[in-house]
Amino acid sequence: MKIAAIYAILIGVGMIAQWMMSYVNKQIPELKTEPIRIWFHIAAEMVTAICLLVSGIGLFTSASWSIYLFLIAMGMLFYTAIVSPGYFAQQGKWGWLVMFSAIIIMGITSIVLVF
Repeated sequence: MKIAAIYAILIGVGMIAQWMMSYVNKQIPELKTEPIRIWFHIAAEMVTAICLLVSGIGLFTSASWSIYLFLIAMGMLFYTAIVSPGYFAQQGKWGWLVMFSAIIIMGITSIVLVF
């Protein structure tokens, strides 16, 4: 379970860091072109990241609720890891698809390890 906890925490922190860096470096053009949609998208990803962080901490402390929250957080993560690559594929940034595929594979592995 420790590996799954580490995975959840690292991905949660990574999601928050990625959005913060993109925002600070003004790399989110949709803030001007479609601000409502992108803010909803960012909010959904922040909720996912927080669920990953909290469930990861819960797994570390063997909290009884942590497995349930972990599974919910993983479902949220899988959704974003399936939907988000389309944005990068549209721009021809195929390396991102490899990263999202790795996230899904490691996520499935983490779920197997929890059970």
